Amino acid sequence: MEQITFLVAVVIVTALAFDFTNGFHDTANAMATSIATGALRPKVAVTIAALLNFAGAFLSVKVAGTISGGIVNEKAGIHPAVIFAALVGAILWNLLTWLRGLPSSSSHALYGGLIGATLVGVGVDGVNFSTVVTKILLPAVASPIVAGLAAWGATKAAYLITRRGHEKTTTKGFKIGQIFSSSLVSLSHGTSDGQKTMGIITLTLISAGALPKHALPPTWVIVSAGLAMALGTYMGGWRIIRSMGKGLTDVRAPQGFAAESATTAVILASSHMGYGLSTTQVVTGGIMGAGLGGPQGEVRWSTARRMVYAWGLTLPAAGVVAGAAAFVADRGTWGVVLVGAVLVAGAGAMWLISRREPVTAQNVNDAAELTDVTPVPVPGTPATTPSSTTVAA
Repeated sequence: MEQITFLVAVVIVTALAFDFTNGFHDTANAMATSIATGALRPKVAVTIAALLNFAGAFLSVKVAGTISGGIVNEKAGIHPAVIFAALVGAILWNLLTWLRGLPSSSSHALYGGLIGATLVGVGVDGVNFSTVVTKILLPAVASPIVAGLAAWGATKAAYLITRRGHEKTTTKGFKIGQIFSSSLVSLSHGTSDGQKTMGIITLTLISAGALPKHALPPTWVIVSAGLAMALGTYMGGWRIIRSMGKGLTDVRAPQGFAAESATTAVILASSHMGYGLSTTQVVTGGIMGAGLGGPQGEVRWSTARRMVYAWGLTLPAAGVVAGAAAFVADRGTWGVVLVGAVLVAGAGAMWLISRREPVTAQNVNDAAELTDVTPVPVPGTPATTPSSTTVAA
């Protein structure tokens, strides 16, 4: 068994850095609706999410296996420089979409980076396209639709069951329910997304000969990946929390509870089957379904369109950046150093830009840039006029 080289150590550290960005990028998945409805205070919400993301990392390793031995062909000559380039593409796309407040998929950024870097660094034989289609692309299309339909039905049922109840009492009850449902989303997110970094680190160790082919993640990999994601989650991706909690629709407690419950069911089911779906897309689908299922049937379609555009761009954009990084990194040590310098410079620049108009726990529930609010007519309800407010993204 070969010793872990300096490059392998750099790749592992970079993978954990990606896991950190995944954590704060996807905090909104679990807690945006609970924060928007006031069920949880912002800091309490991210603390709960961080703890349960860490716990969720220990529940399964099936998704990790999809990455370490599914998307790419271990026998095709995958090497650490390729994996490093894949992570660079994923991190830069994560930071760019976070800066813009767009809840794009961290998972698809990682998949795109891995595919792009492998195509350039290894060749077409390095990618298992059948796995990409069955376990990434098809779930990407189906999962938000399934979550949206489930959340729409759950929202309709929630309002039907409580239609004779006192509004203040039922709202309080649903807010209590949201504490549990959002906690389950956090746990399921850790189970799904925590495994992706585990898979990348395991693939790196396999490519370096430090682990046998088809090996499962060692315990230290599971623990370190879980901790990196938990720390990122605790930092709070406030820009994206604002977009998801206030940007898609005005979420009320029954809708938040319905969206979170539907999201949890879809994520846990897919993780059990080893599908590498995007929790961001599942949650967004759930919120849209809950918005359409509410009394006014309201969704802000302009915001939804921006999100869908980001979804479509994520995989190819991360792939192109990672492919370019792989081309440079393959030149030798100087290439790896140059790619690393570009990563640090790009990340630093985006952080500095974000400080111009910071979004924090104190202003996360202020209105985001919202336009094109299109209510869907619901029989028996009065017509409403679309609203429009403006705040920095």
